[in-house]
Amino acid sequence: MLRPGVVLVGSRSAARHVFRVRAGKQLRQERREACASGILFNTGARQHILKNPLIVNSIIEKAALRRHTDVILEMGPGTGNLTVKMLEKVKKVVICEIDPRLVGELQKRVQAVLAKTLISSPFVFKLLLHRPFFRCAILMFQREFALWLVAKPGTKLYCRLSINTQLLARVDHLVKVGKNNFRPPPKVESSVVRIEPKNPPPSVNFQEWEGLVRIAFVRKTKTLSAAFKSSAVEQLLDHNCQIHCSLHNIEIPENVNIAEKIQTVLENTGYSEKRTHSMNIDDFIRLLHGFNLEGIHFS
Repeated sequence: MLRPGVVLVGSRSAARHVFRVRAGKQLRQERREACASGILFNTGARQHILKNPLIVNSIIEKAALRRHTDVILEMGPGTGNLTVKMLEKVKKVVICEIDPRLVGELQKRVQAVLAKTLISSPFVFKLLLHRPFFRCAILMFQREFALWLVAKPGTKLYCRLSINTQLLARVDHLVKVGKNNFRPPPKVESSVVRIEPKNPPPSVNFQEWEGLVRIAFVRKTKTLSAAFKSSAVEQLLDHNCQIHCSLHNIEIPENVNIAEKIQTVLENTGYSEKRTHSMNIDDFIRLLHGFNLEGIHFS
């Protein structure tokens, strides 16, 4: 039975023809826009230029820039639509762009000395572990990634990225940016987030912390007791224990059953039957402290 509003094309070949015609028209339109600006953007390298001035102004407003004192680091400025607006409000903007064509466009719009810089992944943690501290970062990501950053315990999107980021910073979702606000439009929606580092940072060894949450989030809907009942995990923690003892001139205990020791810590801390996806930062800090007191380490 046909549903109202559904138009059927007589054959697959005809359907493909209609699709190709529409795709061809869209491609020609994008090329006309690109020719008008003098640049053919490389969508394979994710070059999508923010064109909506209302979104640009919203980002600047929510960034709460401090006039004449802030120094801004902008990565991927494109043709400079955001750059020129920020220059009206701050002391200095340092921009990083790897495409020499866009470098040329930027130099037409602003007086600048530009250096090509490649920002490597994982970007967020390189940024958060940078010293000295920056005041805040306003970042645009694909929508799904942004929602992972701000996800809370107990929600479907809560993951290792969520808790690691929120350990080191306050993260807020600022604005959704639809794909039609870019030229050419990308295939996914975007979001802008604000990341403000915690200063001073939490007194946690981040390598130890990362080792713990990496194990816990492998099976985030299972209990911690089940998550740690893995021969690979037990071997890793037993090895770490021996390394720790050697580095600190501690006698390595004999006949230690690492599996029993792990379960004892989980029971004593009250997290044996807890599920990872419902645990917050304080829970993991207490759990890490409990493991460390018993000589169990994650790095």
